[in-house]
Amino acid sequence: IDHLGIERLLAVAGGSMGGMQVLEWAAHHPQRVKSAMPLATTVHHSPMLIAFSEVGRQAIYADPYWANGDYYLNEKKPDAGLAVARMVGHITYLSEQSMHAKFGRRLQHLEQYGYEFDTEFEVESYLKYNGNSFTRRFDANSYLYVTKAMDYFDLAQPTGVLAAAFADSIHLKYLVVSFTSDWLYPSYHSKELVSALTAAGADVTYLDIKSSWGHDAFLLEVETMTELLGSFLDRLVREEKIAAPAGIPVPPVVTGPAPRHTVTAKAAQ
Repeated sequence: IDHLGIERLLAVAGGSMGGMQVLEWAAHHPQRVKSAMPLATTVHHSPMLIAFSEVGRQAIYADPYWANGDYYLNEKKPDAGLAVARMVGHITYLSEQSMHAKFGRRLQHLEQYGYEFDTEFEVESYLKYNGNSFTRRFDANSYLYVTKAMDYFDLAQPTGVLAAAFADSIHLKYLVVSFTSDWLYPSYHSKELVSALTAAGADVTYLDIKSSWGHDAFLLEVETMTELLGSFLDRLVREEKIAAPAGIPVPPVVTGPAPRHTVTAKAAQ
């Protein structure tokens, strides 16, 4: 942002790993940020999340074409391992409810079980498609580094006290959002963050949104997220007395939470 000539950001926002980056901005560069919006994220990975990451990494390691990471000049890449890693990861982005609704136990192009090792269920076909398509736009080593970075992330370190991480950023305004069916980063992860921010004395708005989409809800609940983020940003714009760019209307103030929201901390005014 120095290169762009920006002294201070009105807001930093992100979901999942992007939410971790938001928290890094808030905790370590508070003088450059006015507000933070961590969405569907966590302050550190739980042992279960580290375990899922490791299964994905082991799938890549086991691919003979990984070649200890030195495969870029080779004709074949560790696509099979990366595809399996993506399949494992993709499961954690969904929810049991959404998988029941989307797939059930329906068969793919079959009327009855084939009792073979072929792909038979729709959910199997879906995962294989997503795994294979992922290899065309992502790199296996990048997957290893990204998952390791997420596993190492722990905002409570080095003191072990999470609230201490926000000692210099209590002047920020926070919008923390979680989703009821997200089992990758369950709501209690966000509640832990909200408790730490509240203990530090920060201005926090927390919403736990009822959704059946699992972790992907922060991408799929478009109407709800547009309303929430728009209202929060509108509050900031009005407080900062920032004029809207020509041709771009300032959204109206949304008073109170939408019916599906559960507010468990200070709500935006």
